[in-house]
Amino acid sequence: EDLVKLPFTTKDDLRDNYPFGLVAVPEEQINRIHASSGTTGKPTVVAYTRHDLSVWSECVARGLTMAGLGRSDRVHVAYGYGLFTGGLGLHDGAAYLGATVIPMSSGNTKKQITLMEDFGATALACTPSYAMHLAEAVVEAGRVPHIKLKAAICGAEPWTDAMRDTLEQMLNIKAYDIYGLSEIMGPGVAQDCPYHKGLHIWEDHFIPAILNPD
Repeated sequence: EDLVKLPFTTKDDLRDNYPFGLVAVPEEQINRIHASSGTTGKPTVVAYTRHDLSVWSECVARGLTMAGLGRSDRVHVAYGYGLFTGGLGLHDGAAYLGATVIPMSSGNTKKQITLMEDFGATALACTPSYAMHLAEAVVEAGRVPHIKLKAAICGAEPWTDAMRDTLEQMLNIKAYDIYGLSEIMGPGVAQDCPYHKGLHIWEDHFIPAILNPD
């Protein structure tokens, strides 16, 4: 019940203390830095300790497991790599799971399809809009029977149930919504399961608060 006594941390707080004013550990304990795009001003900077990265990887791995993936799978990561949390977040989660990681990053759709096929990728991790773009290109090229994908892990932007249904039908896969935000961790805060009835939040690490019930 003491949580309600904590003040809010806003994006302005993060920007006003840019880049490391709110870091809560000695700087030598910082193991990695990520940041937002900064399109609305100073980027919001997130610093991770080695323990933070381990927790993050485990949370993403839980979601991948919930999507039916395991050590025998090959995860084609087509999120952007770099300061954006998507690429390395899914990369480290798949590695933590023991799966094979294909660190493709985004762009060059024709090469994406070729390597998905040649490397035998069984899972795709990218934004839902790019997953749709890839699916359309795969269908147009007549390569659906040659793609081994069984799951797509999509996040970083909103999408609809209808979009999910279309993606699943086009590629004959199951598509899962992964949620996160860099100010808390990155992708892997929550994810949906095969029942698609909402997101499961990892409550041993995160406590959601309803700020405005209306």
